[in-house]
Amino acid sequence: MKRIVLVVLLFIGFNSAIAQDRFIDPVDIESIENKVNSFISFMTEEELDFLIDYSNHNSAMAEFWDNDSFNPYGYNPLKKPFKLTFADTVYTSPILINKVITSRYGWRNRRPHKGIDIDLVTGDTVRSLLDGKVRYVKYHSGHGKTVVVRHSNGLELVYAHLSEQLVKPNDLVRKGDIIGKGGVTGNARGSHLHLETIYKGNHINPEYIFDFGKNNNIRSSTIWVSDKWMTPYLHSSKRQSTIDIATSLEEANAVKANTLRTHIIRKGDSLYGIARKYGVTVAALCKANKIKSTKILKPGQRLIIGL
Repeated sequence: MKRIVLVVLLFIGFNSAIAQDRFIDPVDIESIENKVNSFISFMTEEELDFLIDYSNHNSAMAEFWDNDSFNPYGYNPLKKPFKLTFADTVYTSPILINKVITSRYGWRNRRPHKGIDIDLVTGDTVRSLLDGKVRYVKYHSGHGKTVVVRHSNGLELVYAHLSEQLVKPNDLVRKGDIIGKGGVTGNARGSHLHLETIYKGNHINPEYIFDFGKNNNIRSSTIWVSDKWMTPYLHSSKRQSTIDIATSLEEANAVKANTLRTHIIRKGDSLYGIARKYGVTVAALCKANKIKSTKILKPGQRLIIGL
């Protein structure tokens, strides 16, 4: 069946080249069929699956495919929770050295940090975590030299602050393929890989999907994503949140994003007063925000109450 699907797809591709002719010679059709059959006869079942997954036959690949826009979906709030599925159980580390996360998804310096930063040296090779198709290769404001790879389930991975981009738009990549070299382009302080996970224009905490420990595990074959894992101010960029994977709709619905977990500092606020207001200790506030009890609070800053 998969071979039939691929034959049809390739046939359509060849046929489009002569679609302007009002009459198609049956000999031409037979020639196209022979070329297609010859092409796929040397392919393994895995290779056939790969080509089908990353063809327009897969609606997740065809939807809003745009090589010029970093986010072709624009403002696209999704109904949550939603489900992501993965065929693989492990990913390939984007770098060859041990992964050291220097900044996490979450609230950072009054702003949302929508990915994770992985330490590297400028010039280190950066590899694709999963099989995919390159959608975007450009210099993007803030991100610097960027590569965006879309995967067969619709998830996109953003590789930013690169010094070199070694792939082209529409390239097919296998997990572990080199897609660029690490650097410090864009709005970056020190060389690192900034990695984002985006689904239909919406950022997800990468650590909810991928375990960045030494085993390179994808956390589950089925992951339900709720608001909690798409809301940066519920997380601290300075420490890892407690990860509880929802593998069913029921589990995901039980997860409620608690909007009272942060506090915007106002004039006259003190750590003692804030702690008393939310029923926590000053020590807990300091630990959650990686600050000292003597820190001077500035109006407009956001404090994490607890995760």
